[in-house]
Amino acid sequence: MENNDISSFSETKIENGFVVLRTKNDSDILVNKKKDVNKDVIQFHFCLKGQTNFIFNQGNYTFQVQENHSMLLYNPQKPLPINVELTPETWMISILISIAKFHSLFSSDANHISFLSPENSSKKYYDNLPFTSSIAVVLSQILQARVHDSMKSLYFKGKIYELLSLYFNKNDDSSIEQCPFLIDEQNVQKIRNAKDIILDRMIDPPSLDALALEIGLPLKKLKQGFKQVYGDTVFAYLLEHKMQEARRMLDSQKYNVNEVGLKLGYSTSSHFIAAFKKKYGTTPKKYLGSVSS
Repeated sequence: MENNDISSFSETKIENGFVVLRTKNDSDILVNKKKDVNKDVIQFHFCLKGQTNFIFNQGNYTFQVQENHSMLLYNPQKPLPINVELTPETWMISILISIAKFHSLFSSDANHISFLSPENSSKKYYDNLPFTSSIAVVLSQILQARVHDSMKSLYFKGKIYELLSLYFNKNDDSSIEQCPFLIDEQNVQKIRNAKDIILDRMIDPPSLDALALEIGLPLKKLKQGFKQVYGDTVFAYLLEHKMQEARRMLDSQKYNVNEVGLKLGYSTSSHFIAAFKKKYGTTPKKYLGSVSS
């Protein structure tokens, strides 16, 4: 397993036959990931950002999963190893679950899921569909989870159960009733535009009022919608991004502490040092020393 701010991959075992993979490529190059998967495993892949290219048959066939789309794969006749290319700025979450475990989750609802029916149980199955904004919220929570290692399995188990119920609950509007903002996909796109704006202009981001005006949403809807889609407030999300960028630049050993602070838009080095220490529990100088030692 590897883990850094540019390209990260983490695998968490929920229980036997039940695994979640979190993959981020925040670099400007293609990143390839591979993993062997048994033939009795159902694969769910969710591309939350960017584009993922799935490679099959030793490179003879490639299937693209676009941003905000999911792919379900199941072939009881032969293994389907994961071989994916993540384009720059791509985030993906994958769930691998054995057919036996999956049956135990949905035993009373098997008729609702076409590939669990007796006549389809020995057939291969796949789909590639856009996912709803309510699913995007859960995916973001899984990807950005900040939980202690001892709690990680339990946290992911709950979130993945929620994710699967939303995925298969095609005709249920309860999530929309609880979250009226998500009825309007145009609003969600405006929130994504807001996220792109603050990241593109992170050195001098607009105020919330100016941002709301630029994307064409009332301020209240911007605040509520951003929290629903990305699981955090606008400026908390931006701060998290800045801190990740700070670590990336320090890891590269191309910049000193003052240069990193200036590139991230901090007016004084003391403001940057305070933010970095609050996030990581150490100063940028000490962190840089640990990287170069």
